[in-house]
Amino acid sequence: MKRYVIAGNWKMNFTPAEATSFINEIKPMIEGKNNCDIIFCAPYVTIAAAQEAAKGSQIKIGAENVHFADKGAYTGEVSAKMLTSCGVEYVIIGHSERRQYFGETDETVNLRTKAALAAGMKVILCLGEVKEQRLAGITKEVVSMQTKLDLAGVSAEDMKNVIIAYEPVWAIGTGLTATPEQADETCGQIRAALAELYGEEIANDTVIQYGGSMNEKNAAELLSKPNVDGGLIGGASLVADKFAAIVDAAQK
Repeated sequence: MKRYVIAGNWKMNFTPAEATSFINEIKPMIEGKNNCDIIFCAPYVTIAAAQEAAKGSQIKIGAENVHFADKGAYTGEVSAKMLTSCGVEYVIIGHSERRQYFGETDETVNLRTKAALAAGMKVILCLGEVKEQRLAGITKEVVSMQTKLDLAGVSAEDMKNVIIAYEPVWAIGTGLTATPEQADETCGQIRAALAELYGEEIANDTVIQYGGSMNEKNAAELLSKPNVDGGLIGGASLVADKFAAIVDAAQK
């Protein structure tokens, strides 16, 4: 039976008190739902409160980004060492909003990925095409290139700590969703790129999530596809019953 990874990306939402309330609300809804790993990636200021609320549950709390330097004059940034010292195990890197609004590139995504892995963290690495690339028919080329650039210098051994999140950029925050067939096809193309880099075994063992407006209504069909191993959930991760329904879909 496939084991899924269902991760919530809270983005710039929830105060510490709100995060505590949310975790306490959802814990009984997901208790005993053991066929998936459950992660919430939180704004830095809410991490400690979310961790405290999640104690005794299967919920893991991650971060939404990390810098590639260990320390230094990088005002407003947070290092992997800082995160691991706070007990943070997971981190999102390369989210489309970071690339679009904050100038992150495949080069900086690669540096952040290697820094996080070197610190012993587990990385949720995001990649995906924009609408123009999808319409131009070059999705395969784009996601293959991103996979290879973002993982440049990442060892086969380190891949056990990498999750890929396929995010069609045109489906982030738009309400649009790739069809299950499109999601499966593109996740398969990412898996093929991983096979080129690391071989079939590692490619097959790597968790590839779908991250474009997965919600409680479409999760079951998306998760039924052979190349979709979970979801990176945005808006639906802010509503307890909606997120719990996605976790339920991963049990079937």
